[in-house]
Amino acid sequence: MAKELLLAAFLIGIGLCVAGAGTHLYQWLARQQAILRFDGKTYVAAMGHLAMSFICGPYIMLQLGWQHEDNSTLSMTSMLVASVVAFGWAFVTGMLFMGVYVAIRY
Repeated sequence: MAKELLLAAFLIGIGLCVAGAGTHLYQWLARQQAILRFDGKTYVAAMGHLAMSFICGPYIMLQLGWQHEDNSTLSMTSMLVASVVAFGWAFVTGMLFMGVYVAIRY
């Protein structure tokens, strides 16, 4: 049981690292803020935004959970929901990237 929990935590960590690095790389190269979106001027641009949103989504969700309310406070509900969604999403992202790594490596 402990091995499975450690593996899940490892995959979540990999997913968050990939999402954070991807988000900062996208913002550096595109010179615009990374947000969850699927719009674009062309079909290729829309698919690029969708791919960026999928890969960078966990990090963006964590950032959305820390946004301040109108009275300069943090909403616990918003933080908890964003964290649960982000960590679940990071697990899927981590599985994707570790699967690709294992497939290429071995």
